[in-house]
Amino acid sequence: MATNTPNLECRMYEAKYPEVDMAVMIQVNNIADMGAYVSLLEYNNIEGMILFSELSRRRIRSVSSLIKVGRIEPVMVLRVDKEKGYIDLSKRRVSEEDIQACEERYNKSKLVHSIMRHVAETMQLDLEDLYIHVGWPLYRKYGHAFEAFKIIVTDPDSVLNSLTREVKEVGPDGQEVTKVVPAISEEVKDALVKNIRRRMTPQPLKIRADIEMKCFQFDGVLHIKEAMRKAEAAGNKDCPVKIKLVAPPLYVLTTQTLDKEQGMSILNNAIAACTEEIDCHKGKLIVKEAPRAVSERDDKLLAEHMAKLSHQNEEISGDEGSEEEEDTGLGDIDVENSGPGITD
Repeated sequence: MATNTPNLECRMYEAKYPEVDMAVMIQVNNIADMGAYVSLLEYNNIEGMILFSELSRRRIRSVSSLIKVGRIEPVMVLRVDKEKGYIDLSKRRVSEEDIQACEERYNKSKLVHSIMRHVAETMQLDLEDLYIHVGWPLYRKYGHAFEAFKIIVTDPDSVLNSLTREVKEVGPDGQEVTKVVPAISEEVKDALVKNIRRRMTPQPLKIRADIEMKCFQFDGVLHIKEAMRKAEAAGNKDCPVKIKLVAPPLYVLTTQTLDKEQGMSILNNAIAACTEEIDCHKGKLIVKEAPRAVSERDDKLLAEHMAKLSHQNEEISGDEGSEEEEDTGLGDIDVENSGPGITD
């Protein structure tokens, strides 16, 4: 499959041209007297044209408000002349459903194409040859190569070992024979699996909620600790809950999960369990920031804030041994007036 100067340009799909009445993703190249010339991004940037009459169902007052050079968007295929290479397109005939389906397909295809091209480039392969023996057979078998790539993340052999190619060899008797061999070498297979796993393995999201919790009853500290234990008990193995004290009475609840909705639900359950427990002891819980996905930057800011508060506490504390003061401190300090809040 390797060549000295491998070709790294290729369409995403086996068909060289799109079908009529199919929505395709285009990029506008230039605007002429009759219409706009565009590139079909999924078909190796072959040229198409959108006549001004196909821009909008309404009267056109300004072409520039409807189409701009460089813009990427879905349009409908009206006519395909395969002999001359002409492709006529329409923007006004594409529906919202077509747009949504086209964007979803294109985003999947773009990721597949990026992985295939990277493997071809690093392994010195012809990209179209790689598509012929790997990409397009997976499109045919799985509906979209993206679906096959998702399986490859955890079980590559079940997908890739079924791919074969035919090669012709001259036998001992001098006659040409056809042999069926694996579609790709082990080296190419390893490179493909490695790239698919790197690009498609889902990364866990961090979900966080900020609460204020106070309890002025006798043994208030113990009641708060019990409420914290109830919050953490709301988590599970796939979505564990942790709760940390920032500065009295401010706490943060966090969890990590591959499923955002599950993470949000579990943190809400943790807050509910925490609220129920602290209410039993006439305490109070206020949600300052509802559960939401946070970034590494948010985590860094929280860590910096906690470190700053810890440093301030070290500077002013001189009687840490007072158990009575520790019991009341969790409820008496007003965070809003005693120092800066958490910055997201």
